[in-house]
Amino acid sequence: MGYIVAGVLVGPHLFGETLVNPDNVKQWGDIGVLFVLFCIGLEFRLKNLINSGKVAAIGALTIIAGMMLFGYLVGVDAHLDMVNSLFLAGMLCMSSTTIVMKAIDEAGLSKERFVKGATSILIVEDVVAVVLMVLLSSIAIRHQFEGAELASKILNLAITLTAWFISGILIIPTLIRILKKHLNDETLIILALGLCLGMVLTAEEAGFSSALGAFVMGSILAETVEAHRIEKLMTPLKNVFAAIFFISVGMLIDPSSLAEYWYSVLWVSLVIVVGMILFGTLGCWWGGQTMRDSMLTSFSFVQIGEFSFIIASLGTSLGVLNPIIYPIIVASSVVTTFLTPYIMKAAVPCYTFLYNHASDSLRAKIDHRERQVAEAEAATSSGDKSSFAEKVRHAVRHTFITKRLVNLFIKNMSAHDENA
Repeated sequence: MGYIVAGVLVGPHLFGETLVNPDNVKQWGDIGVLFVLFCIGLEFRLKNLINSGKVAAIGALTIIAGMMLFGYLVGVDAHLDMVNSLFLAGMLCMSSTTIVMKAIDEAGLSKERFVKGATSILIVEDVVAVVLMVLLSSIAIRHQFEGAELASKILNLAITLTAWFISGILIIPTLIRILKKHLNDETLIILALGLCLGMVLTAEEAGFSSALGAFVMGSILAETVEAHRIEKLMTPLKNVFAAIFFISVGMLIDPSSLAEYWYSVLWVSLVIVVGMILFGTLGCWWGGQTMRDSMLTSFSFVQIGEFSFIIASLGTSLGVLNPIIYPIIVASSVVTTFLTPYIMKAAVPCYTFLYNHASDSLRAKIDHRERQVAEAEAATSSGDKSSFAEKVRHAVRHTFITKRLVNLFIKNMSAHDENA
């Protein structure tokens, strides 16, 4: 929030373009996006995603589908065209991983049971957001929705991502393991950045966004033996470029437009809070979480953040986004971010109120789910001693991946677990 406000204060709308070059602001913002997404990719853990697969998949898809529906309806109600309504829907369906984890930590809830599921949902949202950016770009360029072409684009993206991940996980972890003894901090960070920018160029040559390449390379490096070391070395760089990105976001805001459209800001903020609580609770409950954990998760998701800005920047760069949407989205993010810790504190009282006033049948279902989750946790802690590599082998055995590729993948993942 401080960076965004600072960007507004030094932006061209207050002091004019004589002190600020808008082209430079955009270029530095684009660079900031690359490093932010690269670092988000470094935090991607396939292990955590597999362990919370059902909650992650059902919870994330419920939130994304529900919020995109809400966002699209808001756009239609505001008389926006289809492309702008879709972009608005995309901006409203993603919670901020950075803000959520920071809020959970500051609230002293990092050891709570719901955090594992919440983290997995955020990971899936990050992955879907990158895919969504590619799809929105395709729709924006054509200015129409063509099912066959969109299906072809999705298939092309899926094949490309599969090829990147398979080749990356087969080659890069082995390369880093061989070179490990020669990699001091300086050479390791140069290697990581070189791989990141190399994948960015590859993604652009393949016709995809540079942000997708940065995220993919971060995800690949997250499965290497040096993942934690790379993440630690990248932290200062991430902080610098995250600041640059959020300041560039603030510099594109015209304060006079916020005063003019304050009602829209409040309306969008209300849609975000209500929608995230509703769809987050339903998705987590359908995914197998207890009602208490579902509400704790959903009440922590009541904001939008970096991906919303990235999608807004994408629409702006493509020249299809209505200029007023950008400042409204940023202002709504500021409002919901400010409210997040207070709404999180209301989660447990709201759960208690719901439980005390629920019908007997609903209360019985809540109690039954609590017992199921407790029994599953007890069984896992006492009887499930299998390694992560064995779990991955079991998970992929029923896919169409060949046995040879599976064995090579498990070998690299096993080495990652042994050295972690």
